Amino acid sequence: MDALFFIGMCVGAYLIGSIPVGYLVAKARGTDIRSVGSGNIGSTNVTRALGIKWGALVALFDFMKSYLPALLAHHFYPAERKLLVISLMPIVGHIFSIFLGFKGGKGVAATFGLLAFYFGFPLYALFVIVWYLAVKFTKLMSLVNLIVGLLLPLAFWIKYQTARYVLFGLVVCALIWWSHRANIKRLLAGQELPTHY
Repeated sequence: MDALFFIGMCVGAYLIGSIPVGYLVAKARGTDIRSVGSGNIGSTNVTRALGIKWGALVALFDFMKSYLPALLAHHFYPAERKLLVISLMPIVGHIFSIFLGFKGGKGVAATFGLLAFYFGFPLYALFVIVWYLAVKFTKLMSLVNLIVGLLLPLAFWIKYQTARYVLFGLVVCALIWWSHRANIKRLLAGQELPTHY
């Protein structure tokens, strides 16, 4: 029964992560976000298309898509490997949404939800401030997100000092880099769109 429950938790977390909030919010406003700007369904593109209010709403929901499943999973699997696996599922769902033909967003806001859960809100708030200032300075959110991905294994090692958490950080990093592969090409070609917040 425990195995079935664990599988059910994984599937449920994936489906929650798969909910294309940015697409649905933009659709409700009469816009197909996939045909606007970068074509991404995330909060950054929603902000470009609909304004900061709607972008912030999408970011909040994408954040909660990973934070809440991790919080629930921790109730059943505290400090276990199964918790880490369940925690990954919303990010996988966000990037490979079953509702959009296994396409989706970049997974960054969903990753932020995980960081808030695993590092606590005080450290998370500090991280968000540094992240925001870095984006403001570089005007290249994709570059900042890629650097954040690279730093995740180190951050998890400093916090938890176990190999499983380092591996967890590496997997999240790999997902972020995979979802940003088009951005990487544009960055290397000097064609990445600047971010204005």
